Amino acid sequence: MSETNQARRSLARGGIAGFVGAAASAVLGFAFTIILSRMLGAQGAGVVTQATGVFAIVMALAKVGLDSTAIYLLPRLSLDAPQEIRATLSFMATMTVAVSTVCVLVLEVAAPFIWDAQVASSTRAVLWFVPIGALTLVASAALRALGNMREYVLVQNLLLPGLRPLLVALAAALTGSLALVSVAWALPFAVVLVAAWWLLLRHMPSAVDSFGRWPSSKRRRQVLSFALPRTLTAGLEQALQWLDVLLVGMLAGNAASGIYGGAIRFIQAGMVVDTALRVVVSPQFSKLLHRRRTGELRDLYGTASIWLVLFAAPIYALMAIFAPALMRILGDGFAPGASVLVVLCIGSIVTFMAGNIHSLLIMSGRSGWAAVNKIVVLALNIVGNIIFIPRGGMVAAAIVWAVCMVLDAAMATVQVSRFVGVTPKLSEVVKPILVVGGSVAIPGGCIAAVLGRDSFVATVTGSLLSIVTFACACWIFRERLHLTGLGSLVRARKR
Repeated sequence: MSETNQARRSLARGGIAGFVGAAASAVLGFAFTIILSRMLGAQGAGVVTQATGVFAIVMALAKVGLDSTAIYLLPRLSLDAPQEIRATLSFMATMTVAVSTVCVLVLEVAAPFIWDAQVASSTRAVLWFVPIGALTLVASAALRALGNMREYVLVQNLLLPGLRPLLVALAAALTGSLALVSVAWALPFAVVLVAAWWLLLRHMPSAVDSFGRWPSSKRRRQVLSFALPRTLTAGLEQALQWLDVLLVGMLAGNAASGIYGGAIRFIQAGMVVDTALRVVVSPQFSKLLHRRRTGELRDLYGTASIWLVLFAAPIYALMAIFAPALMRILGDGFAPGASVLVVLCIGSIVTFMAGNIHSLLIMSGRSGWAAVNKIVVLALNIVGNIIFIPRGGMVAAAIVWAVCMVLDAAMATVQVSRFVGVTPKLSEVVKPILVVGGSVAIPGGCIAAVLGRDSFVATVTGSLLSIVTFACACWIFRERLHLTGLGSLVRARKR
């Protein structure tokens, strides 16, 4: 077997495991969204969504970029100095706890001056779980970096989102308190923290250095030099993801924020393919860059880009076509969010055409450039939302978000081409776009035209028809779409 086919097979194996986990997480996340929306309505869901959005932004800063640092550094340590892994993780954990505690204390004081009473109360209640959540993400990233995909999927994709719907439903039914519902959303982090660190410690090298030993000053500088720029980047990434929800709440009201947040959660649930591939390719990018195997890196990136567009775009195409029916699942009060969902889906598909470009940029060690990109698009996002939300409401916020995501991907593409020498080929992603357009968008659109976009029968029928035609198209064009890696994996398992 050639090195190229072997790399594709490895990508397929990890991608399938990651996809199964991400798909399960998306289903569980969708269940949480339905429970939250149905039990609390647009107003209550808007308050909880804003509180959890603040939590996500603060946690992204509190983990100090150490999850990405683990993915970048641990694969290299496993090759060059496995005896240093334990001490390095100890240093990362200590940093995470210290910084996250400071962040919580600062925002605990500032919350009443920023939001209304309901949002402030829910935010302050949930913030104390930030250190736990930050430690959980660092441990999960270390599992992912060291190649324990099944354990990563177990803790991050199954256990964490699996506990949330049950706990949130109980809190909403028994108390009706929005603050306690927010706490119920964060509580699973405590369970996952114990499971993730226990699994991680089982895989630590039994080297002479103990868990409590500090890494060398050189290693600490390496961690800090990568993590600090990434801290800003991670915070900005979460700000871009949740800032629209917060600004819509401030400028258009909590109900509008709840509706917009419902549409955003559909987009997050549809990220199963992107999440699965990113989980697999990031450590591989790091190893290939470390070994300076540019040819294999270019092939891996190209294949992952084709698969990302091929398997992610159909999800968003169907969500855009049947947006009115999907938003009605959350409740009749969420129907105005259909146009928002359409805009977000189109922006996501365009962004996917750049592939896993952000992971490649970060794994090359250019986390500083990634931070600059996020600063630019965040500034554009804030200015755009402040100007256009009062005029265009939720749809304007969605358009601003889509433009920012495309700009972010474009800047990263230019930087990767210049610094890494990997230039995305438009001709590669055009092929899967044409396949998705012909086998998914056209059949689904025809069904919607006949039965109506807001019909659940049309949604199910159009989705099933699109799945069949899409599967046939993938089989016919399997060579051009680099799907032989998946085929070889299936054949290998049968043997």
